Amino acid sequence: MANNIRAIWETDPDAKPKERQFSTDYVGRFRSGRLVGKQPESLNDWRVTTGDPVVAAKISELLGGVSEEWDTEKEDNLEILTNSASVDIIIESSDSLDASMKLFGMSGLVHHCDGVKYLSPDEDKGEPCGCPAAFQDRKDKAKTGRGPKPSVDLTFKLADAPELGLFRFNSGSWELVKVLHNVIADIDKAGGREYADDDTVTVKGSAVRATLAIENVSYTTKAGRDVSYNKPVIKVTGAHEAAQPADLAKAA
Repeated sequence: MANNIRAIWETDPDAKPKERQFSTDYVGRFRSGRLVGKQPESLNDWRVTTGDPVVAAKISELLGGVSEEWDTEKEDNLEILTNSASVDIIIESSDSLDASMKLFGMSGLVHHCDGVKYLSPDEDKGEPCGCPAAFQDRKDKAKTGRGPKPSVDLTFKLADAPELGLFRFNSGSWELVKVLHNVIADIDKAGGREYADDDTVTVKGSAVRATLAIENVSYTTKAGRDVSYNKPVIKVTGAHEAAQPADLAKAA
């Protein structure tokens, strides 16, 4: 049987469905929350968004959940509410983990620093940012809406499907910021990365395996108030040994 569908698009090319194009280097995002109406909701299992149906199908296969469209103007218009609170990942190096402090206003990003100096805009870069020195004071100022909050970015691949490409996770968790220096040290140690006295890298090191999880914390205060919240946890489990061609041939 002849396939004559091409003739339709030749006579009306403007009506031909366009292949979806993506402007980012990430195939999807892992999210620990969502908006319900205008209210934020913390999730117990990972929510993954992507614009690629193939990626969405693989996420559903590996982590459970059903791919559905959600209301967004961005490219990742498919979401999967997975059944998994933890996922095995591959982190290329500690450079894949970035953190800064950000405050957004009606016009966009209005404050961007590392806690001591401005990181942007260019005309302010390197200048003192004026943030409080004490950790708790920074949290208190952020709660009033007058100070920046953490913005932790992690890029990674899925250990069970690295061929899909890079995923991104962003968090504003103060709990994650508290231990971020330990996570970076664990990545460098497991990957064999070494530094000289001037902090330049002397040995690049290899990728590491880790788990990215949503962990619930519950306790009762001295005043008798029950507290419960979720926090993201990154735990390095060891070096990642990439499969060699011979191993791939055996697997085939």
